[in-house]
Amino acid sequence: IESQNFTCVSEFFLMGLSDDPELQPLLFGLFLSMYLVTMLGNLLIILVVSSDCHLHTPMYFFLSNLSLADIGFTTTTIPKMMVDIQTHSKVISYVGCVTQMSIVTLFGCLDSLLLTVMAYDRFVAICHPLHYSVIMNTRLCGLLVLVSFFISLLYCQLHSLMVSQLTFPMRVEIPHFFCDPSQLFNLACSDTSSNNVLIYFMGAILGGGPLIGILSSYIRIVSTTLRVSSTGVKYKAFSTCGSHLSVVCLFYGTALGVYLSSAVSHSPRKGAVASVMYTVVTPMLNPFIYSLRNGDMKRNALWRLYSRPI
Repeated sequence: IESQNFTCVSEFFLMGLSDDPELQPLLFGLFLSMYLVTMLGNLLIILVVSSDCHLHTPMYFFLSNLSLADIGFTTTTIPKMMVDIQTHSKVISYVGCVTQMSIVTLFGCLDSLLLTVMAYDRFVAICHPLHYSVIMNTRLCGLLVLVSFFISLLYCQLHSLMVSQLTFPMRVEIPHFFCDPSQLFNLACSDTSSNNVLIYFMGAILGGGPLIGILSSYIRIVSTTLRVSSTGVKYKAFSTCGSHLSVVCLFYGTALGVYLSSAVSHSPRKGAVASVMYTVVTPMLNPFIYSLRNGDMKRNALWRLYSRPI
């Protein structure tokens, strides 16, 4: 008899960041601007890396893949949000919601793994410079990206499988601007205790594992660099890691801040607003961090691309 109170839900309602009609044009303009800057910045990184033979190195290969992941990350969420604001519609189909959740999980996990791979690249370059070209060969670089992608793909498929087993009420209102996995588990009518345990376990592995790897790499980098007597070599070593370390702090700092703040406040709408930091702001700032802090990008590649005759 209880099963008659539920149905096979065909659509969800994304409640967005605010219900205030006066704020909708402002939100639309703000997110449109950030999306365009994100797309242009990351596409410029990919174009510069692919067009300049001096940047055909493992570090910039991983950077271009990170830019691709950031483009996919934002494109999955922001255009749908802007369409909802313009059409005054909050509806997303069940299939569309599960697909959006899967793609967001895929690119979010891929971002984390690529940042770990980039930390390993910097570790080899600084701690084993004589063997760098042998260790970080083309085959290994491609393999690292492929493995990162397939791990992320398996992780997002796990989310999709678990969500497909859940039962939802007839009307599901998600207090977010995209289909966040944690919100779907909270809104389900069926028992999600085992799913939550599995999600937290996998999140600890795929979130904590890369973070531990990044910290370990930088501990070795700092230890090796401090043993060098030359000040110029120290400065060069730390400057090559500055951009990557800034992106790592921005990505993990905002993501951890969102989940910690949501755990304390217990306000889904505040969590949705805070999640803008790592879903929109971080991908937007990554190209600026790398282009402004990296001498090769700023002085050489960008200038050659700008001065190239049409």
